[in-house]
Amino acid sequence: MAEPSDNAAITLAGLRETDVDRYLAVLLSPEDKRRPLAALYAYHAELARVRDLVREPLPGEVRLQYWRDLLEGSAHGSSEANPLAAELLEAVRTYKLPVAPLVAMSEARIFDLYDDPMESVQAFEGYAGETASALIQLVSLVLDPEAALGQAETAGHAGVAQAVAGALLLLPVHRARGQVLVPREILAATGLDREAFLAGTDKPRLSAAIEAFAGLGLDHLRRTLPAGSSLPERLVPAYLPVALVRRVLDKAARSPALALEGGLRAPQWRRQLFMALMLWRRRF
Repeated sequence: MAEPSDNAAITLAGLRETDVDRYLAVLLSPEDKRRPLAALYAYHAELARVRDLVREPLPGEVRLQYWRDLLEGSAHGSSEANPLAAELLEAVRTYKLPVAPLVAMSEARIFDLYDDPMESVQAFEGYAGETASALIQLVSLVLDPEAALGQAETAGHAGVAQAVAGALLLLPVHRARGQVLVPREILAATGLDREAFLAGTDKPRLSAAIEAFAGLGLDHLRRTLPAGSSLPERLVPAYLPVALVRRVLDKAARSPALALEGGLRAPQWRRQLFMALMLWRRRF
């Protein structure tokens, strides 16, 4: 049986391999909060990569069901054999985190296993709310529960913006496997359907769809905070990964071709700088 300190180290090391930006956000967070933050981020990363680990949807659904059973107390066997599971349950117990959003996060990822199109902007916002937005709010509850309750709307908008940026960063991967996260109504407004978007032969329409999708993210980013305001100081670490979003969305809106070519991601040193600047300024 692994010791708690071993579980924490294994979880943090796993996060470094699966989501380096959130790993760096953990290191920039208060030392006494790093362990539960790493558990939450690693859980999110584990769910996000399920499709990459399976060849068919059914084994992916089984993996996602494992986490729901674990969180709802009906897991088969001991969670102690899984360092991330042990760390996640410890974070839930210690910080009295609500289980329902963590369960919903797993349920939302079932969509990733299939090639069904995202039907509408509202559907995408719901998906983002249960994944990226929920993660920000859960991390905020660890950092400062009282302040977090007053920032639910901020977390909601920031999460949608972050989800749009993430989908744009992964656009080449998604298109290669037939997955379309750009909402169908955005495609229709630019004269495309799923098949035409995946074929990519109509470059002007494809660029227009990417630009409109990036615009959706920028709209939510603008709505995160009232003009001239800043985040409560203790909640800033929860939003550090959001510091990377604006550059991705701006670049995609200006040069949609970069999204198709996988050219939106800034170098690691620059992403670290963006997060450090946000830690100082408390603004996106």
